[in-house]
Amino acid sequence: MFPLNQWYAAGFAWELQDKPLARTLLNHPIVMFRTDSGEVAALEDRCCHRSVPLSCGSLDGGGIRCGYHGLLYAPSGLCIEIPGQLKIPGKARVGAYPAMLRNEVIWIWFGDQPGSEPSGPPPEVAAHDNPRYRYKGGAFHYKAPYQLIHDNLLDLSHVGYVHGKTIGGNPKVHMAAPTTVSGEGEQVRVVRWMKASQPPATYTAAWPFKGLVDRWQEIDFHVSHLNIFTGAVDAGSDALDDPQRGGFHMRGFHGITPETDTSSHYFWTMASCAHPDQPDNAELVYRQTELTFEEDRVLIEAQYRNMLQFGDATMIDIHVDAGANRARRIIAAQIALRTPAAAPGME
Repeated sequence: MFPLNQWYAAGFAWELQDKPLARTLLNHPIVMFRTDSGEVAALEDRCCHRSVPLSCGSLDGGGIRCGYHGLLYAPSGLCIEIPGQLKIPGKARVGAYPAMLRNEVIWIWFGDQPGSEPSGPPPEVAAHDNPRYRYKGGAFHYKAPYQLIHDNLLDLSHVGYVHGKTIGGNPKVHMAAPTTVSGEGEQVRVVRWMKASQPPATYTAAWPFKGLVDRWQEIDFHVSHLNIFTGAVDAGSDALDDPQRGGFHMRGFHGITPETDTSSHYFWTMASCAHPDQPDNAELVYRQTELTFEEDRVLIEAQYRNMLQFGDATMIDIHVDAGANRARRIIAAQIALRTPAAAPGME
């Protein structure tokens, strides 16, 4: 059971090359490809003839051809050609999911009723098109439920302990950082400030700070993704509540999409700005971020294995859990809206 009537991240534009892209999303095997017009199509990954995955086939004329007997499907899911047979049965079609590209992210709409239409456009990742930033990203596969990743991202107090070689810093400073948790509707916002703190390794490698820094972490949770704005300025040089503040910026996109009940996709990018004296920091920031997220993956998968091993063992909450707990309540409320008969929407 997952929240529906949502756009979920499914990958990136650069993954759509000259062959089909297959992924399981929300327990549904899906195949994606580009149409002749450059749009993205997303179909049920199953030929209606003998159930061979369409992702085993090839792209042909803006559609996808089954690799078993050659049935050709349009982006709508309709079969438009059966080699050696003129008449195409009316039932020769597969399910199609609403899909769009925005800011180089592939989004797929999962509705709560068959044929449901998106309620609006996919989320915007504005940093991808902001000339102030350069960005790069990738994908991780987690052998763990998606909400454990939400918990991790909404509680950045852990970075001093888990990410000491990259974005960490003094663990006690992180745990004691002034934190505000707010939000309305389906959103949660967590803001943390760490003034006059020692800059972490990634920051000093990417930006020529003069000494201590004033550091911020702004986390915006949405049901299907998070946007996290982190960075620092030289201590006392700028107001942390000024939207136009300078310094070193890292704007992360985190598309957290369930694969199954017990596994997840994590589609991420990191956009950063560069100092005139260090203009070529984008690759460094990308590599440091990739290392950081791999550390999270290893820890969260170990956490989930332990949760299975210990079964219903009680877990306590502490002060850093406020944001994650609020997000869990939002998701629980979304799932509670569904009826047992509801199914993910297809065109």
